[in-house]
Amino acid sequence: MVASVGRWAATLAAGTLLACSTAGANASVLQNAQTVAARTLVTIQTSGGQRRFRVEIARTRAQQDRGLMFRTDIPADGGMLFTPYPAEGPPREASFWMKNTPSPLDILFIRRDGTIAAIAASVEPFSETPVKSGEIVAAVLEINGGKAAELGIAVGDKVRWAPTYKL
Repeated sequence: MVASVGRWAATLAAGTLLACSTAGANASVLQNAQTVAARTLVTIQTSGGQRRFRVEIARTRAQQDRGLMFRTDIPADGGMLFTPYPAEGPPREASFWMKNTPSPLDILFIRRDGTIAAIAASVEPFSETPVKSGEIVAAVLEINGGKAAELGIAVGDKVRWAPTYKL
């Protein structure tokens, strides 16, 4: 009888542990989905035509602080749009770095009127050197390093984005 109770208790404990770990995994997936749950289509009007990117949106301070850190899987037409920038308070001069970011990025700084104020091209991975916009901006777009030059994206080009959609 003691052995039966012991096996029953062990089975119950294992089932509870499995349920808790499954709930924890589901909560983790849900949290990750909520962290970057929105995407948008960004269109940049260049002298050579329209260039489109399907990007994640970083709206909150936590999302903007994390950015594309630790990411090596950025699609060719992907990236991240920081809007509004900053997440809290009025637009200001932007300062970005590449700490914990293993992929080179082009950082496009976007004015309130939607034009590109500056482009930091192929910013060095893992660098902690600040990359500044040089003026007040309302949004920032990060894309794969070298893409801006490859697609003829230049300062002054107009950037717009569609309403967001869920992943």
